[in-house]
Amino acid sequence: MSKSDKTKIKPEVASSAEVLNKILDSIRPALARDGGSLELVSYDQTQGLVEISFVGACAHCPVSDVTLKQLIESEIRSQMPGIKEVRSV
Repeated sequence: MSKSDKTKIKPEVASSAEVLNKILDSIRPALARDGGSLELVSYDQTQGLVEISFVGACAHCPVSDVTLKQLIESEIRSQMPGIKEVRSV
């Protein structure tokens, strides 16, 4: 099963999901410099909720919460005002 098969995105939010994926793609190089990355797990446009999963070195990093809120959530919310929260699952 590929990453995209595991990602729960409804067809009606595909355009927003495309924007979200582009934002995540722009963040991944910063995480890769430290040996990590992230995967989009789910996106609920109605609730304004994005769930991601850290992989690689990021999965066990003691500052991943800081990265989540100050880098990832901040960047997503600046470009997608409807997003209320980004969670790591």
